[in-house]
Amino acid sequence: MEYINTPHINLMDKNLGFGKTVLMPGDPLRAKFIAENFLENPTLVNNVRGIQGYTGFYKGVKVSVMASGMGMPSIGIYSYELFKFFGVQNIIRVGSAGAISSEVKLKDIVVGIGASTNSAFANQYGLKGNVAPVCSFDLLKTADKASFENNINIKVGSLYSSDTFYDDTTPSVEWGKVGCLAVEMEAAALYMTAQRLNKRALAICTISDLVYPPFESLCAEDREKTFTDMMILALETAVMAESLPQLTVKE
Repeated sequence: MEYINTPHINLMDKNLGFGKTVLMPGDPLRAKFIAENFLENPTLVNNVRGIQGYTGFYKGVKVSVMASGMGMPSIGIYSYELFKFFGVQNIIRVGSAGAISSEVKLKDIVVGIGASTNSAFANQYGLKGNVAPVCSFDLLKTADKASFENNINIKVGSLYSSDTFYDDTTPSVEWGKVGCLAVEMEAAALYMTAQRLNKRALAICTISDLVYPPFESLCAEDREKTFTDMMILALETAVMAESLPQLTVKE
């Protein structure tokens, strides 16, 4: 396909392009870590604003990894441009999250079947009601199969995507009372963008903090480099997702 560069993505190698599936951590350094430690022949294909994107091969399948930045506005921009202008079919968020349910412990992997949110992101659609942001069932089934085959334990449930990290009202724990397992800041916008454009999205998060006593937390280096099970699960899902049907952008 013919690629059209956007204000936020300038494809440096148009022959290589992006893979059918893009892994999307928030942190550019985590994108670099995944590319250098898991992909064969990783090539830097985007570096606009320091948002590093790489394309390489995992088990012979072309896969890309690119940072999203923090928050729903940021991942909304990058996922929209990847889906609409660069032929990407699947985006798998690989991020950190805070546990807001006692069912979830530090370093657990949570896969988001849906994402409640306090964001006004859906207002752009002009609907007289609320959008229910949900993942791609095909990607969820694929990830579940990949977790079984690679002996990686996952917990599937709802996420809570918050627009605020520092919040005077500390509302996150309240969302745990209605079944949300973890709080993060991107999944709802990713899911809505995929739903709007007829593409696939899935959020896979590793628990980096407990937002309830004893309030444990991982350090920045651990967040960057120790989430290897999540990374492997996403990559194995990407390989299996190669067989999923090609989708066309919905205008």
